[in-house]
Amino acid sequence: MTSSTESAVGIDDQLRALLARGFQFIHPTGRSGELVAIVGVRVHHDMTDVVCLRGEGEAKAARMPADEDDILAPKQTVWQKTGGAGTVLTGLLALPDDYPAVAAMATAPAADRTAPPSRLVRVP
Repeated sequence: MTSSTESAVGIDDQLRALLARGFQFIHPTGRSGELVAIVGVRVHHDMTDVVCLRGEGEAKAARMPADEDDILAPKQTVWQKTGGAGTVLTGLLALPDDYPAVAAMATAPAADRTAPPSRLVRVP
C-alpha cells in the first residue's frame, strides 16, 4: 500500500509535469489565509485544460473549447475526470496535445468520452 508521503511525491511530480506543459497555477486561500485549492489552467490548440485540487483525495479536471465563457463551470467539455488527485492528474497528463487528436475528441459521441459530464467546483 502507498503511504500518503509517497503519494504526495507522485502528485508533486505530476504538478511539475503540468508546469512543463505550460499550465499556470493559482493558489486561492480562505479568509484566514489557509490554502483552499490549487487551480491550474492551460490554453492550447483552441482548447482550455483546467484542474482544481482541493486535497489528495479530491480533484477535478476538464478539457473544453477555448471560447468557453466560464472555465470553472463549463457548458461544454470534451473530457473530464473527478476523483483522487493522482488519478485525475494521470488522466490529464495522458490527454493528447496534438490538434487532430483534440479535434477528434471534440467530435466524438458523448458515450465515447472518458467521463460523464459534471461541473468543476467553484473556488471561493
